Amino acid sequence: MEIKSFKKLKLYGFNNLTKTLSFNMYDICYAKSPEHRQAYIEYIDEEYNAERLTRILTEVTHMIGANILNIAKQDYDPQGASVTVLISEGKVEEAEGNGEAAPEDPKSEAVVAHLDKSHITVHTYPESHPEAGISTFRADIDVSTCGEISPLKALNYLLSCFSADIAIVDYRVRGFTRDVNGKKYYIDHKINSIQNYIKPETREQYQMIDVNVYQENIFHTKMLLKEFDLDNYLFGTAKSELLPGEKKKIKQSLKREMAEIFYGRNIPKV
Repeated sequence: MEIKSFKKLKLYGFNNLTKTLSFNMYDICYAKSPEHRQAYIEYIDEEYNAERLTRILTEVTHMIGANILNIAKQDYDPQGASVTVLISEGKVEEAEGNGEAAPEDPKSEAVVAHLDKSHITVHTYPESHPEAGISTFRADIDVSTCGEISPLKALNYLLSCFSADIAIVDYRVRGFTRDVNGKKYYIDHKINSIQNYIKPETREQYQMIDVNVYQENIFHTKMLLKEFDLDNYLFGTAKSELLPGEKKKIKQSLKREMAEIFYGRNIPKV
């Protein structure tokens, strides 16, 4: 989606605005037995291991027009993974002679990069309920940039990568930048909702709620998948294998779990 900017500003120095796009992505399923629950966690751990997450964040970096300075990645035991990518708006120039950058030497003039407090991180949290059979996978993602590059350019790509049942999305612009006359600017593009930047076909799939604080440049959108097909939420068990009473109970449990996450509060059992 196009990022609508103000008329091009003549700035003093460089753009100091920090723009942060944050996600909590949730995948929900029902795994009937302890073996199924363990298999689900192993599946998620493999599907979203540190290596794949690194590829996703690398694509995000290219998509927003940034450059990678450093990557740190880690898989955890018994489950979960983390990746952190330091990025810059400016181009990283290679050292003369051998074509290798030398970021380890802070005094070296071989590397020219503007480190502008920009980074992309992801952390994953697979877990399961020991009694109810509900298993969830949560991915927390932050894309924080400083300068003209915008994390909003990666919004639709990240939503498509995780195909979440629930997505909690925050966008905030912090700080200020100055024009050549010293006037402060607290935002450099037009926005009244994160939904403006989500593809129409994606918006059609989700129920959405906005909580925005315009005067503080804080935007919050919660997304809950509209379509519910029990077969899509069963792991290790087919719907045809369940008794009618079981189907109803499982469906109620799944919907309650999703509603509790979406609204951020516990819902009493009926």
